Amino acid sequence: MADLRLHRLPDRVPVKLTVTVEPDLHKALLVYAELYRETYGEQEPVQSLIPYMLREFLDADRGFAKAAKARSASGGAAVPSSRARASRRRPSTESPSTPS
Repeated sequence: MADLRLHRLPDRVPVKLTVTVEPDLHKALLVYAELYRETYGEQEPVQSLIPYMLREFLDADRGFAKAAKARSASGGAAVPSSRARASRRRPSTESPSTPS
């Protein structure tokens, strides 16, 4: 077998989850989606934003990261690593200058 630099790709088949949220959380998610549209100029449905919101939450939770790392080291199920994050900079509203 060849010794490839690229490791085997992880399972990329999406898993569909159905959740029920309280009305106040639903309203907050709709407001977030509107703010997202105002910020980036792209309309995204709440359902499309939620997976990324959850990933951001898990990535920012240091207690979770520490516990998951300890669990993995002790032979427990490993938590899949997060995907590389996109730059947090806002897209420029100015058009790039072209050399004359």
